Amino acid sequence: MRPTNTRENGRFKLVGGVLCLDFANTRASRDTDNPIEYLHSYADLVAWAEQVGLVDDGKHLLEVARQRPAEAEAVLTRARVLREAIYGIFSHVSAGKPVPSADLDTLNLAVTDALSRARVVARPDGFAWGWAAGPDDLDRVLWPVARSAAELLTSDALSRVRECAGDHCGWLFLDTSRNRSRRWCDMRDCGNRAKVRRHYQRRRAARTSTG
Repeated sequence: MRPTNTRENGRFKLVGGVLCLDFANTRASRDTDNPIEYLHSYADLVAWAEQVGLVDDGKHLLEVARQRPAEAEAVLTRARVLREAIYGIFSHVSAGKPVPSADLDTLNLAVTDALSRARVVARPDGFAWGWAAGPDDLDRVLWPVARSAAELLTSDALSRVRECAGDHCGWLFLDTSRNRSRRWCDMRDCGNRAKVRRHYQRRRAARTSTG
């Protein structure tokens, strides 16, 4: 079964455990004839960015997008290309397969652009990473995503990346369980469906054996 309620009450379902994996999960059921797309417009991209805390001025970005629709559409296209590259990379990592070079090239281009905008900024309690972004930069929502993917690829947490075992799901997540045994993106969703299916199969097998 494909994942449900990715946008529950207008909000995206976040189960990835890390920014770049949640971004990859804005598309589902890639292995079917009818993949589910959740980024239909630049407004959807902004809605996702607001929900995960990347921007707090979504209304301004949408106003700029209305004034520059061609640019907004180009950013949306870049977002989808980056998302599919991230999915391709981490789905292969989770399966223990070599990462496609084209996907890594796509990510590296996005990382190069993102890091050219990265800055160290002073805060009352110290210093932190920030961005040299103008309020009208429509693509600024993509920079933290690219950096997140690069950081995960080069971290010890990479070995914990998993792809959901649910039928036609394909969502990615970070397995933080103690024994690294998590199989489902969400136990309440894909996990429960698998549990119900196993129960049905056991009952069917029992009826067959006693028939």
